[in-house]
Amino acid sequence: MGRKRIQQIEQRIDRIKRMLLEIGPMRPGSLTRQYKDPQHHAGAYWQISYTRRMKSRTEYVRREWVKDLRCQIASHKRCKSLVEQWIDLSIEHSRLTMQVAEPKAT
Repeated sequence: MGRKRIQQIEQRIDRIKRMLLEIGPMRPGSLTRQYKDPQHHAGAYWQISYTRRMKSRTEYVRREWVKDLRCQIASHKRCKSLVEQWIDLSIEHSRLTMQVAEPKAT
């Protein structure tokens, strides 16, 4: 069972690597619509907020860039998800490899 599972993990990791290569432009953060007058929903504008290297940032976004930014944010979330899966599989791979390996004579 161990060697077969190791092979399955290696194949899944290869698929994850290929999926990562297909990811286009990406950007962290969340895109929200804000209002200058929130009670009356007047003066709407878009902003992106994110934290990078322990610094929080907020930037205004023009309406024509909202669609592109949504795609970039989705790409970033996809990348993070794939990397997390890769790490989990790598940990399992390492554990199984150590279990299957025969102890070396000293």
